[in-house]
Amino acid sequence: MKPKNKKQPKRSAPLWMVTYSDMMTLILVFFILLFSMSQIDATKFNAVAESYRQNVIFDFMPSPIEEENPTDFEEESETNGENDSEDDSQPNQEPSQDITAEEDQENLDEIYEEIQAYLDENELNDMITANQTDQGIVLVLQERVLFETGEAELIEDFQPFLDQLALLLDNMPNNVEVEGHTDDRPINTYRYPSNWELSTARASSVIRYFIEEHSLDPTRFEATGYAEYRPVSDNNSEDNLQRNRRVEMVILELDQGSS
Repeated sequence: MKPKNKKQPKRSAPLWMVTYSDMMTLILVFFILLFSMSQIDATKFNAVAESYRQNVIFDFMPSPIEEENPTDFEEESETNGENDSEDDSQPNQEPSQDITAEEDQENLDEIYEEIQAYLDENELNDMITANQTDQGIVLVLQERVLFETGEAELIEDFQPFLDQLALLLDNMPNNVEVEGHTDDRPINTYRYPSNWELSTARASSVIRYFIEEHSLDPTRFEATGYAEYRPVSDNNSEDNLQRNRRVEMVILELDQGSS
């Protein structure tokens, strides 16, 4: 008998080739889609963008494609924008005029007279003195007017004077320097290790009162502590020691306080 012919198995690609070919096909389709989407018809895009502009949708997002012939709408918008900017640059309020040197001097003279009248009326001339100098108005307040010995917290007895002074300062733009001074007796406490800290703290307390209680502009003030190094008298008697313990306030002329 002749042996039966065995059927030869059909030859086919490996299974992994099917997956690989599918993947390559998908990648090809993906890149074809990207390529087709990247082809923009500039003419059609301009037409679509123009229709949106006319509906005031892209006022703040103009087309990225530069147009050769701007439309009447764009020209009108640019014209209106220029007019608006001109109107904004010309507010209705009239600009405030700068105070002249003569007006500043007149204001300082009036304030000096009011301060002196207040001191005379309340019999404070032996504790507070006021003078006019080339700098402006200089007020010298003795320690006992404002502070307990060795302290920098304001006492309440003479706060009405500071209240009156704050009203005057509120009506003028002049800057104010506040200087703290002590006698030459040393101090060494936890809060004030030396007269430097004490004198500076006293000047700061006066300024803080004006700012916190009367809402005066903080940028107008400057606090300085000189400790015992700028005495007005020799520290050889109780009266002289008392004179050296003081706070000086200088209401500056405008040309000196503009820095």
